[in-house]
Parts: sequence; structure tokens; C-alpha cells
Amino acid sequence: MIKTTIYTVILGTIVLSSGAIATPVKNPNFTPMLSNVSRATFKMAASSIINTAALEQSVFIQINNYRTSQGLPALTRNAAIDNQARIHSQDMANGKVPFGHTGFSERIQAIGISYTAAGENVAYNQGYSDPATIAVQGWLKSPGHLANIKGNYDKTGIGLAATSTGKVYFTQIFLR
Repeated sequence: MIKTTIYTVILGTIVLSSGAIATPVKNPNFTPMLSNVSRATFKMAASSIINTAALEQSVFIQINNYRTSQGLPALTRNAAIDNQARIHSQDMANGKVPFGHTGFSERIQAIGISYTAAGENVAYNQGYSDPATIAVQGWLKSPGHLANIKGNYDKTGIGLAATSTGKVYFTQIFLR
């Protein structure tokens, strides 16, 4: 008998311009981990092979593909926004801040770009062969996250951080 471990994707969203905050939701679309691999072995392998830069680019491409498929303009990726998104993901991964939007206003101010609206999507997941796609698909199924993705924004930044156990934290910040 093959033992399979299942993890969920946890998502969070925040929109500054409207003041609405959506609470985190659990993704009901569970995907099993690799079979015939012990959990400890998977965790060690996952933490050493996760390419966060490639995953960030994957999120960026998937979000822009979705936006353009909806007749919306593509977002421009900004290095200063990426930096703040990475810091937040790393802070969540290290347990410095809880999963969510703690410090959102400070993050936006630290970017140093003039803006009229800002939003943020966060997620984490573990045990998936394509964590970026799982995060994006979860965001697209969530009304609050989707509102940010479809929002009247023109700039974005994406940052990921992985823990030693293979849990991947995602932050995407949107600005206009």
C-alpha cells in the first residue's frame, strides 16, 4: 500500500484602495505528494531544488496571461516591488510575521513609488510539483484574489521564499 500525504494551499488577499480585506481560505483542490518517497526525503529534496526566481517568473507570466485573456493590459514587473514581496515572503517563511498581510502599509511605503491604489495576494503551499501554478489557480478561484489580479493596476512585484521543509510562500503586490 502506498502512503500519500496531502497538503492544502492557504491563500490570503488584501486590497488597500477599497479597504476590503478578504480572509484566508483553504483550497479544496488537494493534490497528493509524490508517492514512494518518504516525507523526510521529499522535504530535504524540495528545499534544495526549489528555484524561487523561476517560480516568480512563472507566477508573473500566468497572471499576465490571464489578464490579457480577459482583455486587460499586462502588468509591468518592478524590481523595487519584487524586493518588498520577497522580504515579506521570507519573513513569513522564517516565522518573523504570521502568514497574511502584517505590515502591508509599511511594505507599500518602503517600495518608494508613488501610487494611487495597492493590493496584495499571498499564498503558501507544500508538496506540489508546480507550486506556482497551484498558487495562481487558487487565487483565480478566490473572489478577493481575483479582484486584485483583474484590478486597475499597472505594476507588480512577486516574491517567493521556501523553507527547509519545502513550504513555499508567495507574495504578489499590485500598484497603480
